[in-house]
Amino acid sequence: MTTDLIFGTIMTSGTISGVSFIIATLCSLVIGCFIAFMYTLKNNYSKSYIVTLALLPAIVQVVIMLVNGNIGAGVAVAGAFSLVRFRSAPGTGKEITSIFLAMAVGLATGMGYIGIAAIFAVIITLANLLLSSLSFKGIGLEEKTLKITVPESLDFEGIFDDIFMRYTNTANLEEVKTSGMGSLYKLTYKVVLRDKASTKGMIDEIRQRNGNLEVTCSRPVMVKAEEL
Repeated sequence: MTTDLIFGTIMTSGTISGVSFIIATLCSLVIGCFIAFMYTLKNNYSKSYIVTLALLPAIVQVVIMLVNGNIGAGVAVAGAFSLVRFRSAPGTGKEITSIFLAMAVGLATGMGYIGIAAIFAVIITLANLLLSSLSFKGIGLEEKTLKITVPESLDFEGIFDDIFMRYTNTANLEEVKTSGMGSLYKLTYKVVLRDKASTKGMIDEIRQRNGNLEVTCSRPVMVKAEEL
């Protein structure tokens, strides 16, 4: 009997009752706040992202309740959710995982499985916290996007190779484009820095060769989808 209360559903009929709606919504908000709190423990975050994590389970739960087995409505909802990515900035793996966790919780509570949603959220967030605290060999070598501006008079092919050998594990030239009416070249590299390599030291050496023009090193930039 206790197992049925934990793993069973509060939805007793094909229609949505006021009591089941309120219980599912409150549980979704509580679990969403728990997911958001656990994300803040070992991650950098913004206020808007934490609010999103807290509210997303309740939003998904209402959508699932409204679909309520209707195949046509389900297809329409799936199409609507697929459009979200076109209005979203690219995120890290941890951010995407947390979003999917919040959506999975919303799916479970929307179908009335409150106990499963709560247990699943606790297990995944604790596993995420544990794995984030562990150090794996090779893990932490994050790929970055390095953009270097050089004058058109500079033969840039191979000029930075010795610098990359000292500071990076891999460095691949991804894009070359002109700027400033052809007076400048903008080079885009995908690089993986060596463990404990100094980003400032690498940039300073590059500036000595590109005439102290602009150099940026950032998280990987997602390639824009081609226009149809």
